[in-house]
Amino acid sequence: MRESRQMPVPPGLAGMRVDAGLAKLLGLSRTAAAELAEAGDVQVDGVDVGKSDRLREDAWLSVLLPEVQAPLMPKEELVEGMDVLYHDNDLVAVHKPVGVAAHPSVGWTGPTVIGGLAAAGFRISTSGPPERQGIVQRLDVGTSGVMVVACSERGYSVLKRAFKNREVSKTYHALVQGHPDPSSGTIDAAIGRHPSAGWRFCVRRDGKPAVTHYKTLEAFAPATLLEVGLETGRTHQIRVHFSALNHPCCGDPMYGSDEALAEKLGLTRQWLHAVSVGFRHPADGRWMEIECPYPDDLQHALDVLRAQ
Repeated sequence: MRESRQMPVPPGLAGMRVDAGLAKLLGLSRTAAAELAEAGDVQVDGVDVGKSDRLREDAWLSVLLPEVQAPLMPKEELVEGMDVLYHDNDLVAVHKPVGVAAHPSVGWTGPTVIGGLAAAGFRISTSGPPERQGIVQRLDVGTSGVMVVACSERGYSVLKRAFKNREVSKTYHALVQGHPDPSSGTIDAAIGRHPSAGWRFCVRRDGKPAVTHYKTLEAFAPATLLEVGLETGRTHQIRVHFSALNHPCCGDPMYGSDEALAEKLGLTRQWLHAVSVGFRHPADGRWMEIECPYPDDLQHALDVLRAQ
């Protein structure tokens, strides 16, 4: 059942667009408010209005609210290849395999870290939204590596704050095409959604600040293995930054990689791996670092390059 709301337009919303006014009045996102108007679910004085129409003071507003969605819940299933790297009463660190999401989301039907831990018998913190309980950091579905999940409420509070305040060291290894010049450096370039492809991101002036540090570990004829440290944690940050320098991650066609090189290296996803994470333990404050070895597919690509 969908709930209906009727009320006079408050004076403070007079003159505002319908989508903006509804978002402010009802606590909806502006996108959700616009979708209601476009679907004919918003009337002013009994007449359907569009999202860009203007609200009039004291006009009678009638809105059919969106259907309440049931919270997403993780599907409990063991995840092949998701090894536990460390575990205590406050946290668990796992090697998240490629093709596994951190938590459930709309449209994702595959395995999740949270579901895998539940199936393996781990107790996870109940803090956070139902579908993201215990989540203090995330890795993209297509990126493998170490990922930390809170087991206790103390662990969640302390670790969530540490990640937010950038008090955690996050180190990645990335195999990028070509040879970045200089061989070590910093990329300071804001990132936002791509104007013509909302599922991609790009460097843009009006984006969110993003800072990436890197240094060369090993150079090959067609590619370079880099150690990468992040000051910020934007979506696809490493992939976007190196693509912007014309050095995309090997095996990453979304951001411009060479398909022939990927095939030669046996890659079916981007060569990007979270090799370590360092933080102060929630219980006693000791500094600890958890490392994660390369999975077989990434190691194979390096072996091919080293054999040339």
